[in-house]
Amino acid sequence: MTDHDPLLLERAARVKLLALDVDGVLTDGRLYFDNAGNEFKAFTTADGLGLKLLQQLGITLAVITGRSSRIVADRAASLGLEHVYQGQDDKLTAYLDLLERTGFSDEETCYAGDDWIDRPVLTRVGLAVTVPAADPEVRVRSHWITPSGGGQGAVRELCQLLIDARGARESLLARFLP
Repeated sequence: MTDHDPLLLERAARVKLLALDVDGVLTDGRLYFDNAGNEFKAFTTADGLGLKLLQQLGITLAVITGRSSRIVADRAASLGLEHVYQGQDDKLTAYLDLLERTGFSDEETCYAGDDWIDRPVLTRVGLAVTVPAADPEVRVRSHWITPSGGGQGAVRELCQLLIDARGARESLLARFLP
């Protein structure tokens, strides 16, 4: 288990719902287009495994993103994410709908975002997380900044924080050892 601030671990231990922004958190925030106008995004497999491990712990997962793309829908489906909100210029409205659908409270929710559009949600949740390249207004309002950048393992680090807060690292790791 890595060393984390006890107050951070206390917040993380309460999390039952993890909601993530996509561009800048699950990806590095860059958008790639080919000459035909097709959009490309890169996701890390380490983040995907981390999210799968959280599902094994019973944590509900969601995505709230300002853009809409089939790529995000496909990635969310491949990870088994039940709650996907795309094209959300008002992320707070999507977040409140998510709480209503899941029955979780602000204190039981972690949200990871990186820009101004994420601030209304980050200021409500029990655990607000961002990445090093986030806008300064977001960084100062977050409880934790991941060591790695978006699309470079930040989500996996967040998953490991939530796992550590539950004392579940060894039991999950044992599933991968002979």
